[in-house]
Amino acid sequence: MTSGGEQTLERAAEVPAYRCHDVRVVRTTRLSPGFLRITFGGEDLAGFADHGFDQRIKVILPLADGGLTPLGDDADWYRRWRELPDELRNPIRTYTARAVRPHLRELDVDFFLHGDSGPASRWATRAAPGDRVTVVGPNAAFPGPTGGREWAQPAGATHLLLAGDETAVPAIASIVESLSGEVPATALLEVPEDADRLPLDVRPGVRVVWLPRDGARHGDLLVPAVRETLRALVTAHPAPGAPSAGRLEDVDVDADILWEVPESPPGEGLYAWLAGEAGVVKLLRRHLVQELGVDRSSVAFMGYWRLGRSESN
Repeated sequence: MTSGGEQTLERAAEVPAYRCHDVRVVRTTRLSPGFLRITFGGEDLAGFADHGFDQRIKVILPLADGGLTPLGDDADWYRRWRELPDELRNPIRTYTARAVRPHLRELDVDFFLHGDSGPASRWATRAAPGDRVTVVGPNAAFPGPTGGREWAQPAGATHLLLAGDETAVPAIASIVESLSGEVPATALLEVPEDADRLPLDVRPGVRVVWLPRDGARHGDLLVPAVRETLRALVTAHPAPGAPSAGRLEDVDVDADILWEVPESPPGEGLYAWLAGEAGVVKLLRRHLVQELGVDRSSVAFMGYWRLGRSESN
């Protein structure tokens, strides 16, 4: 005989933290020359958990013929996807849930378009109402934390810094719009051109700085802007007795993923969230930790992509 408590645990173990949601395009909204918002809809979104901030999701795109290979709605979806023959394996890309409206069965995802150089940009450019995709996202029925979110502001943080390129704009935008403004926050956003600035609804105390490259290389504006902001913060709010940064392990961003997220950020001082092109994030990582002595456990470093290298399926 199984006790009621054991039955509850067994049922919880059967509920996946993430599951596949079958959705269709409801509408598309051009936000700027580079950014396109696609609103997805479908009854499956009634069970999509709205965790906010930088919640990651997977978008499973149609094959060239428009087909979507069924993957089920349990935790084994990824194993099934990997076992598929190439001709049936749909492309998968990672995005941020920009806004979730479960009561309307709607989900907004902001795509940055870069022509036909990748399957996601190619699909999004041509997306029209009624087009089907599968979104793998957090399951509202899961009884615990689903994961897929890296923003973890400590209760005692005295300043917040967010920085990234266009690939990180949706996540940073979602985070800064959620901030109360009680803790001073600075967001530095490098985008291809001035017209890619987006209107963000932030509270007083949250400063958003757009850095249009206008032909400059990735990081040419973001790196010095982060350095200048940090120097000002370190000068205004020194951390007496902070431990030495010590030796920082090298990360080969051409071979490995740069993804360093503290599990338990310290309770006081600066908290930073940096994401974007891996080579740029690596430079910022070295500057913060080795040059300025910022505690590594106070910063999330995430290399979303690598210049000159296409994302695999």
